[in-house]
Amino acid sequence: MKTQKFGYAPFLVLTFIYFIVGFMTTINGQFQGPLKVAFLADAGSLRNTFTTLVSFFFFLGYLLNSPLAGKWVDRLGFKITVLRALWIMTAGILMYALSSWMSIHHSNLALFISINTIPYGFFVFLFGSFLMGTSAAILQVVINPYISAYPLKGTQPVQRVNISFSFNSFATTIAPFFVTVVVFSGMPIENVSAGQVLIPTLAIATCIIIIALITSRLPLPDLEGIRSNPNKKLEKSIWSFRHFKFGVLAIFFYVGAEVAIGVNVNLHAMEIEKGVGGLSFLGNKNLIVGGLDLGIPALLATLYWGGLMIGRIISGTLKNVSPRTQLAASAILATILTFIAILFNNLWVLISVGLCHAVMWGCIFTLSTNGLKEYTSKASGIFMMGVFGGAIFPVLQGVMSDYLGSWRWTWIVVIICELVILYYALYGSRFKDSESLELKSL
Repeated sequence: MKTQKFGYAPFLVLTFIYFIVGFMTTINGQFQGPLKVAFLADAGSLRNTFTTLVSFFFFLGYLLNSPLAGKWVDRLGFKITVLRALWIMTAGILMYALSSWMSIHHSNLALFISINTIPYGFFVFLFGSFLMGTSAAILQVVINPYISAYPLKGTQPVQRVNISFSFNSFATTIAPFFVTVVVFSGMPIENVSAGQVLIPTLAIATCIIIIALITSRLPLPDLEGIRSNPNKKLEKSIWSFRHFKFGVLAIFFYVGAEVAIGVNVNLHAMEIEKGVGGLSFLGNKNLIVGGLDLGIPALLATLYWGGLMIGRIISGTLKNVSPRTQLAASAILATILTFIAILFNNLWVLISVGLCHAVMWGCIFTLSTNGLKEYTSKASGIFMMGVFGGAIFPVLQGVMSDYLGSWRWTWIVVIICELVILYYALYGSRFKDSESLELKSL
């Protein structure tokens, strides 16, 4: 292996691309609220249903195309797969731009469902979301095993994953402000229009094209032992590895819990504000920054994602704490904090769970792919299918809130997710001697 020849370059390149993944993922989700106003004003009783499809189609890209990414890595290598993913991302952003252009020039083209009107431009945006999710899935299939295996001196795998994830989390923290301030110019949400998306998305697409061209000229060497020969038939099924099989289940529940808090905490805050004031101890309900009314609900979501960033930075310094120990401790603490948040209906306690969630992805991925060697690239593709939990649990929680009449007790869903993660840390991540491919003790 000649990775030392390239020093830090491959690690830095993929870490920067991971920043882009986090930025574009959050932008896609942050478009939901404005597009509900801009596209779905005449959707009537279907407004909320169609709004949630923006995130649903994004995560559908993970479910359907993550295995394809593993095949591309085996057949084409890491660099070509990364470049393909960046071109798919560009296509997704251009679909955003096209949907905006259609809203300006062909707003009369629409699907009529009873008395509800859904513009065709909105469906173009959904296709863009699907392409964005596909691109994010492919990039993560490459980046996760590559960074985990890359021999960066003085670090262990879970450290490297969490370092790259801290940049990803930084992107998710600043992206909401980009959408609010740059794309929609800080306007009140009731005044936004789909046409405002056109110029910013064209600018972003141009940036991604430049990044793809630069990446094509940078070194991204192959790493031995983490991709299989496409002409060689693997002796075992990837599902025969117990620690990997339970790892896919664990990541399904983890992403479900992470996204549920990230996208639903502001809805719960809005419910509290309509009641007897549950957030009034901060003083004013609204936080004014540069004339922009951010509001407590938006602040809660921002602090939650910021907590993930801080936690990942801290985790990146933990050289001597095993991923199994980190995962078990964070799952226990997250369970306790969520229970306290439900008991006292306190969302400030709930968003502190972000600090616990910070280490979970890196730990679960490291434990799941431990020692898989030539099975790793295929495992990474299947592993990413578990991200679809981010589409399931927030919707399940929304259904529960409608049924119960409140968001408060719906956070039990998060507790269930944390307990599944704890089981994986303590039992599911352990492997049998018969599965061994030189598995390491983690």
